Amino acid sequence: MDQLTGFQRDLLYVIAGKDRPSGQEILDDINHYIDQPVTHGRLYPNLDTLVEKELVEKGQLDRRTNYYALTPKGRRELQRRQEWVDQYVDV
Repeated sequence: MDQLTGFQRDLLYVIAGKDRPSGQEILDDINHYIDQPVTHGRLYPNLDTLVEKELVEKGQLDRRTNYYALTPKGRRELQRRQEWVDQYVDV
Protein backbone atom coordinates (compact mmCIF):
# COMPACT_ATOMS: atom_id res chain seq x y z
CA MET A 1 0.00 0.00 0.00
CA ASP A 2 2.85 2.37 0.77
CA GLN A 3 4.18 1.82 -2.76
CA LEU A 4 0.97 3.14 -4.35
CA THR A 5 0.50 6.70 -5.49
CA GLY A 6 -2.08 8.86 -3.77
CA PHE A 7 -4.16 8.66 -6.94
CA GLN A 8 -4.09 4.86 -6.85
CA ARG A 9 -5.17 4.88 -3.19
CA ASP A 10 -8.02 7.25 -4.10
CA LEU A 11 -9.09 4.78 -6.79
CA LEU A 12 -9.20 2.01 -4.17
CA TYR A 13 -11.50 4.10 -2.00
CA VAL A 14 -13.84 4.82 -4.92
CA ILE A 15 -13.96 1.14 -5.90
CA ALA A 16 -14.58 0.14 -2.27
CA GLY A 17 -17.55 2.48 -2.08
CA LYS A 18 -19.30 1.05 -5.14
CA ASP A 19 -20.64 -2.32 -6.20
CA ARG A 20 -18.45 -3.42 -9.12
CA PRO A 21 -18.20 -0.02 -10.81
CA SER A 22 -17.25 0.35 -14.44
CA GLY A 23 -14.21 2.38 -15.41
CA GLN A 24 -16.52 5.20 -16.49
CA GLU A 25 -18.26 5.23 -13.10
CA ILE A 26 -14.89 5.38 -11.36
CA LEU A 27 -13.81 8.19 -13.69
CA ASP A 28 -16.99 10.17 -13.00
CA ASP A 29 -16.58 9.83 -9.22
CA ILE A 30 -12.89 10.64 -9.15
CA ASN A 31 -13.48 13.70 -11.34
CA HIS A 32 -15.90 15.05 -8.72
CA TYR A 33 -13.04 14.95 -6.22
CA ILE A 34 -9.96 15.97 -8.20
CA ASP A 35 -9.59 19.54 -9.49
CA GLN A 36 -7.77 18.61 -12.69
CA PRO A 37 -9.92 16.39 -14.93
CA VAL A 38 -8.67 12.81 -15.08
CA THR A 39 -8.39 11.35 -18.56
CA HIS A 40 -8.90 7.77 -19.66
CA GLY A 41 -5.17 7.74 -20.42
CA ARG A 42 -4.41 8.30 -16.74
CA LEU A 43 -7.20 6.21 -15.25
CA TYR A 44 -6.85 2.87 -17.00
CA PRO A 45 -3.07 2.37 -16.58
CA ASN A 46 -3.51 3.05 -12.86
CA LEU A 47 -6.40 0.59 -12.64
CA ASP A 48 -4.23 -1.96 -14.46
CA THR A 49 -1.48 -1.42 -11.88
CA LEU A 50 -3.97 -2.13 -9.08
CA VAL A 51 -5.03 -5.31 -10.90
CA GLU A 52 -1.38 -6.37 -11.34
CA LYS A 53 -0.76 -5.82 -7.61
CA GLU A 54 -3.80 -8.07 -6.95
CA LEU A 55 -5.61 -5.32 -5.04
CA VAL A 56 -8.39 -5.06 -7.61
CA GLU A 57 -10.19 -7.64 -9.72
CA LYS A 58 -11.16 -6.74 -13.28
CA GLY A 59 -14.08 -8.53 -14.90
CA GLN A 60 -16.51 -8.12 -17.76
CA LEU A 61 -20.01 -6.70 -17.38
CA ASP A 62 -20.63 -7.05 -21.12
CA ARG A 63 -18.57 -7.13 -24.29
CA ARG A 64 -17.64 -3.44 -24.00
CA THR A 65 -17.67 -2.75 -20.28
CA ASN A 66 -15.38 -3.96 -17.53
CA TYR A 67 -16.05 -3.81 -13.81
CA TYR A 68 -13.59 -3.38 -10.97
CA ALA A 69 -13.86 -4.77 -7.45
CA LEU A 70 -11.55 -4.99 -4.47
CA THR A 71 -9.94 -8.35 -3.92
CA PRO A 72 -9.74 -9.71 -0.37
CA LYS A 73 -6.11 -8.53 -0.36
CA GLY A 74 -7.20 -5.08 -1.55
CA ARG A 75 -9.84 -4.85 1.16
CA ARG A 76 -7.32 -5.89 3.85
CA GLU A 77 -4.74 -3.39 2.63
CA LEU A 78 -7.30 -0.59 2.46
CA GLN A 79 -8.52 -1.44 5.96
CA ARG A 80 -4.94 -1.43 7.29
CA ARG A 81 -4.33 1.93 5.62
CA GLN A 82 -7.51 3.37 7.12
CA GLU A 83 -6.55 2.15 10.59
CA TRP A 84 -3.14 3.77 10.19
CA VAL A 85 -4.70 7.08 9.09
CA ASP A 86 -7.25 6.97 11.92
CA GLN A 87 -4.54 6.82 14.55
CA TYR A 88 -3.22 10.20 13.37
CA VAL A 89 -6.31 11.99 12.14
CA ASP A 90 -9.43 12.64 14.17
CA VAL A 91 -11.78 14.68 12.03
